Amino acid sequence: MAAMTTAEVLAWLERRGTRANRDGMARYGIVARKVFGVPMRTLLILRKRIGIDHDLALALWKTGWYEARLLAALIGDPARLTRRQMNAWAATFENWADCDTACFHLFDRSPLAGEMVLAWAPSSKMLVRRAAFALIASIALHDKAASDRQFRRYLPVIAKGAHDEADLVRKGVSWALRAIGSRSADLHAAAIALARRLAEAADAGSRWVGKDVLRDLERPLVRARVARKQAAARKRPAAR
Repeated sequence: MAAMTTAEVLAWLERRGTRANRDGMARYGIVARKVFGVPMRTLLILRKRIGIDHDLALALWKTGWYEARLLAALIGDPARLTRRQMNAWAATFENWADCDTACFHLFDRSPLAGEMVLAWAPSSKMLVRRAAFALIASIALHDKAASDRQFRRYLPVIAKGAHDEADLVRKGVSWALRAIGSRSADLHAAAIALARRLAEAADAGSRWVGKDVLRDLERPLVRARVARKQAAARKRPAAR
């Protein structure tokens, strides 16, 4: 199938946008300057048609259209990501949805992902800080080969992020710590310990993060899942 041009993609999206979808996005706090009103399930259809096309992804992001940016994250090539591109996209996030989509579907698969977490966490821009924690969560959920040590180094970053005044950042912090705590028995214990400290913190934001994480990680379902992972890890032969 012939590659689509930027103009063809925008025309495709415009034909499928609706006011109802635009109104629905606003109810979920998704606000952007240029919106067609196309749901994610429709974008996934177009992603399947296009496949990986990093040059098109770069062009789509530059258009500023919300759905074009989501599609850019879906068709981008993580092997071609650069620090400059990741920083440029992060600096222009408009809402939690384009931030999380870029992190969850593209950035977390880059070898630069861990570096970006540490660079973005102290940013003065709220959505860039959100991206740091969305990226931690995405790596924790997708990178099955990552070591526990890698995630332990994020715990001090998470502890500091829990004090953030921005609600969207604190929600990202909670997501990150819950994802880490679901990876292994050791990380579950470490995440629980940090969450308990946060739940007793002086500031309300940290207490919210701590209690939110504890509600999730102390569920029997999560504990059972972590126990199964631990049992499976014991059965695997030790690396030589």
